[in-house]
Amino acid sequence: MNENVSAPFARVLCVEDDKDTCELLTVIFPEFDFVFAHSIDSALDRVDKEPVELYILDNWLPDGSGVELCQKIREFNTSVPIVFTSAAARNRDRDEALAAGADRYIVKPYDPEDIRKIVKDLFVN
Repeated sequence: MNENVSAPFARVLCVEDDKDTCELLTVIFPEFDFVFAHSIDSALDRVDKEPVELYILDNWLPDGSGVELCQKIREFNTSVPIVFTSAAARNRDRDEALAAGADRYIVKPYDPEDIRKIVKDLFVN
C-alpha cells in the first residue's frame, strides 16, 4: 500500500453496510475523504447533497442491491467512476453490475493492492 494513488479527486461515497470494510477502505486510501452510507436510501440522500469523484458500492445492502443503486446513480451521472466491492462472486453478479454502469468489480476479500490498482487505473486512463 505504499504506492500513492495519484487521482484528481478527494471525496468518495462508499455504500457499504459492513463497518469493518468501511474502516479498511480508509486505511487503504488514507488520502481520500470518505463519506459512508450503509443503505440505498441513505446513499441516495447523500448523492443529491454531496458531489463525489468516486463511488464504491457493495452489491448486497439491507434495503436492496448495489446494482439498483448503480442504475439510479447512472440516471443522473454517467461520468463518475463506480467500483463494486462485493462478496457476490458469480460471473452473473459481476456482469449485472457492469451492465448497470459500474466501471470495475472486485470480489471480497480482496488484496488492498488490487483495489488500489483498480482505482489508480480508472484515473490514469
